[in-house]
Amino acid sequence: MREPKLREIDHRAFLRRLNPIVEVYAAAMRPPRDQLPGRHTIMQRHASYPGFRAFVAERRGALPGLSGPVRGFVYGFHGGAGQWWHDVVYRALVEKGGPEHAAAWMDDAFEVAELHVHPDHQGQGLGRALLNALCEGRSERTAVLSTLDSPPDSPARNLYRSVGMIDLLTDFEFPGGGPRYAVMGGMLPLAAKR
Repeated sequence: MREPKLREIDHRAFLRRLNPIVEVYAAAMRPPRDQLPGRHTIMQRHASYPGFRAFVAERRGALPGLSGPVRGFVYGFHGGAGQWWHDVVYRALVEKGGPEHAAAWMDDAFEVAELHVHPDHQGQGLGRALLNALCEGRSERTAVLSTLDSPPDSPARNLYRSVGMIDLLTDFEFPGGGPRYAVMGGMLPLAAKR
């Protein structure tokens, strides 16, 4: 079987692949199916944000019965005031460490909005390759993201720590409820694999 190839895609190509991208998200995160239309809308909106960048891991000519041509994806954009996630995290960081602390992490941040690999392809370095490709050459000072907080030694948390990210917030609940998250941040460029 051929390995998936990483491709950088612009916002138009991202939108054309949005249905299979949401299916990878669904397979990796296993949310209730009724939440997927909302996730689709959010991802569609993100593609219009400044500095949007995306990569997919895909294989052309996928065989029937496999997970489809998109095996994994990652995207992000320049975070800024007026964006929901940015504003919620900024306020929480001000509460935790003051305005200077929040500004140090969020004033010139690249937000890694989503990084998911289909479960059939996890554990093969694809997530790391996607993350490194996404963040390579970015001009922002920091990279920030949120990931499920539990367990604290999950493969995702370990990946982010291995590139120099640290916990900025833990046991954090976004407005509207749901699971607890860790907000993590790192200086760009990301550290080499440790």
